[in-house]
Amino acid sequence: MRLRTDSFLGQWLEAAKPTLRPRTWQRYEEIVRLHLVPSLGRLPLARLGPQDLQRCYAAAATRGLSPRSVRCVHMVLHRALGQAERWRIITRSPAALVDAPGAPRTEVRVLDAAQVRTFLGSVRGHRREALYVLALATGMRQGELLALHWRDVNLDRAVVAVTGTLQRHPQEGLKIAEPKTARSRRQVHLGASAVDALRRHRTAQLAERLRAGSEWRELDLVFATRVGGVVDAHDVRIEFTGLLERAGLLRVRFHDLRHTAATLLLEQGVHPKVAADMLGHATVAVTLDTYSHVTSGMHEAAAEALDAVLRTRPGNPTS
Repeated sequence: MRLRTDSFLGQWLEAAKPTLRPRTWQRYEEIVRLHLVPSLGRLPLARLGPQDLQRCYAAAATRGLSPRSVRCVHMVLHRALGQAERWRIITRSPAALVDAPGAPRTEVRVLDAAQVRTFLGSVRGHRREALYVLALATGMRQGELLALHWRDVNLDRAVVAVTGTLQRHPQEGLKIAEPKTARSRRQVHLGASAVDALRRHRTAQLAERLRAGSEWRELDLVFATRVGGVVDAHDVRIEFTGLLERAGLLRVRFHDLRHTAATLLLEQGVHPKVAADMLGHATVAVTLDTYSHVTSGMHEAAAEALDAVLRTRPGNPTS
């Protein structure tokens, strides 16, 4: 009996579940259920060809999926069929014969230096001021910030250790998981403004703890609710939007604070490798690709510096 594609995809999802983050698996399951099974599910897996995949992607686009989402459909199918090839269910993955659907590059939106100063001035004294200062001073991801424990913070040495990330589990709700990648587990050095903000925040949190009394949950979280509990990232995003409006700034995402920090680092001449380590990027190539609009200026400066050397003749110093 020939194995149908929908049966195989169900088997693959179950086998992959222990190796994937809950949110990633949930996204894969949705793609399989909503897009792959309706288009390809009834076909025998062994007879699946490149043209079938192309029709699947075209159908997804017709249903209103964005180019980026269609590319995600291809990525999931490519991974599943690659596993089928390794399991020797098929001799070769047809996804290897199909080019990934194109997706427009998302423009990175950031605050400039003046806007950063305006924003930080507007949140001075706010209950979560330190969260926003730390986001801009370190480029840490929102999940990493909300998973930060006081045991990970050394204010005397001005350093924090990124050891986890806050995620919403489909069954278990909010929970702290391992960092996004191995490189995401890192130490980040702090400037004086971040250290000062954290010291004020710790003092304010101790006062909240006294007011909460027996209701306080001792989770050691740096950024907690008024009774010590885990903060929902959705609530922070809503709050952030309101703070931007109050400061008279255009709306950006909380994640764009990470982009802002990275852009400011590179604009100040910080080496991309140092920026990559600070941001927890898997490779420096990720940094260079994501912020190519900034690094192109660095290339121009490098070319001008070399040109100055080449135009200098013996006995005719530039200085």
